Amino acid sequence: MIQTPYLLFLGDAPDQLAAKVAQGIKDWNPEAAVGQYRMPGCGADVGLADMTLEEAKAAGAKTVVVGVANRGGVISAAWQEVLVKALQMGFDLASGLHNLLRDEDALVAAARVAGMTLHDVRIPSVAYPIANGVKRTGKRCLAIGTDCSVGKMYTGLAMDAEMQKRGMKSTFRPTGQTGILITGGGVPLDAVIADFMAGAVEYLTPDNDPDHWDHIEGQGSLFHVSYSGVTMALIHGGQPDALILAHEPTRTHMRGLPGYALPSLETLRDTALPMAKIANPACVVAGISVNTQHLAADKFEDHLKEIEDRMGLPAVDPFRQGAARLVDALDAI
Repeated sequence: MIQTPYLLFLGDAPDQLAAKVAQGIKDWNPEAAVGQYRMPGCGADVGLADMTLEEAKAAGAKTVVVGVANRGGVISAAWQEVLVKALQMGFDLASGLHNLLRDEDALVAAARVAGMTLHDVRIPSVAYPIANGVKRTGKRCLAIGTDCSVGKMYTGLAMDAEMQKRGMKSTFRPTGQTGILITGGGVPLDAVIADFMAGAVEYLTPDNDPDHWDHIEGQGSLFHVSYSGVTMALIHGGQPDALILAHEPTRTHMRGLPGYALPSLETLRDTALPMAKIANPACVVAGISVNTQHLAADKFEDHLKEIEDRMGLPAVDPFRQGAARLVDALDAI
């Protein structure tokens, strides 16, 4: 088990989106974090108190969590210097990067000497089966995006929270490092061998009560040439009964791919739904989740209304407005 509370390490993250792991923990499990550690040049701020390692230790922090999701998941020499010091001071380390803590000799040596623990949450802990496509009982919802990092996890967490508030049967099913660090469990899907990804999603969302909803954390995008494979595994392994389209309207191109424009919501719907119907012919598109954080407070509702009128589906920002209307749409299925 990863010990809490956390100190969230933002390092030298170039922008807010690069610190999405830390932001997700702060937004959905705020009691687990006492502060943030930012290096010179850091362009992110998740709104927690800036702390040195010494201040975090005095505040009771037990684990330094690498809260940055950089392209390629690299642990730089500058990061290593801070993380080695953290281990020497008696902190455990936790990370969801592809560059594993356990593969860094300096971190392994420092942890051994100090008697501390390295937690790599992106390492699969189960021998997942190959998907068999057998229909499972219970209901499942998957958020799929026009791009990466548009709010798919927030959408699932918000719908689960709304269902829990209503006394409905519901579980959020994490498939990435941030969701795992928030909830304490899940499948690190993009670290699973490709042939077993869909089977891992089947494993994560087993048979359940007929009125129970699994909210499967979405990953990647069918239109992102770097990460489309993990999205397809979620669509087929998840056998969703409902899709929620997720979108961030201010993006000028796919994240990390300046040569690729975002698809329209119509294109996403018309591409993803036939794929979903292969595994579950009854699947429907139930609603639209729009990340409006970069739209002005007096403009975002007009934008949502335009999308809703155009698409004929409820369009909401579940973090800004709550997920009640999305849950109403699922409850009507």
